Amino acid sequence: MAGDGEIDLYIAQLFNCEAIGEIQVKHLCTKAKEILLMEQNVKRVHSPVTVCGDIHGQFYDLKELFEVGGYIPIMNYLFLGDFVDRGFYSVECFLLLLALKVRYPDRITLIRGNHESRQITQVYGFYDECLRKYGGIAVWKYCTDVFDYLSLSAIIDGRVLCVHGGLSPAVETLDQINGIMKVQDIPTEGAMCDLLWSDPDDILGWGISPRGAGYLFGSDVTHRFNITNGIDMICRSHQLVMEGYKWHFNNSVVTVWSAPNYCYRCGNVASILELDEHMNKNFTIFDAAPIQSREVTELKNLPDYFL
Repeated sequence: MAGDGEIDLYIAQLFNCEAIGEIQVKHLCTKAKEILLMEQNVKRVHSPVTVCGDIHGQFYDLKELFEVGGYIPIMNYLFLGDFVDRGFYSVECFLLLLALKVRYPDRITLIRGNHESRQITQVYGFYDECLRKYGGIAVWKYCTDVFDYLSLSAIIDGRVLCVHGGLSPAVETLDQINGIMKVQDIPTEGAMCDLLWSDPDDILGWGISPRGAGYLFGSDVTHRFNITNGIDMICRSHQLVMEGYKWHFNNSVVTVWSAPNYCYRCGNVASILELDEHMNKNFTIFDAAPIQSREVTELKNLPDYFL
């Protein structure tokens, strides 16, 4: 099994946007599953920590995120899922974050997004990218096996619940989230699906989601959930926000989006949310990485994956 020195080599290589070999991927994924298996569905995280939204394979923008937010292990990070699909470098993004998790397990938390799914990645790019870069689907299989071990949420100092999508009518308490069997692909309905697919909306109660999965949930649902579980707010990602972040329901829910110029054409800025040791909040806004720091091929071949 790969030791710390070997993982450090992986990290250095991946930070240069160079994919590691298939055997190395297998070693890394095996070690990651051992670590992730020990984490509950509601992963307990301590402040200070920096919360990040969707990345979607935008490697040079992930590097920009670390430039503005600081590097692991000096800083603590919590990523809210959707590491892959749509961007050109899902392989490098996911494996870099996974290598950082293996090397510094207490400094970085990775939770599952709706794109950490076998079915979704066969449609939106990650499967094809693995096939193109490795000449087969073994790496895709190793990575998607790891998806099944990711936590479904995290809670910071018992006060801020972090989840990729939102709430579920099947979930009233955090204990119920911990009771979900996580080692499975994302089902098409039910609590696990809802946590990864739902969105806040200006309604009361629950609504039908236009995504075809999950629900729309209103301010009353959010208030009741937060009171029941003794939390201050819900932090989530999942939705493109042109300004980088957006508050909902009198600051009881916030959407954090960390993929600037999404799909290399949306023109949005991105943000990260920094919570200090007193749980004070600071949003750092950042733009897409400068053109001179990106691969030329990236700018010529825009992906045809629609929003």
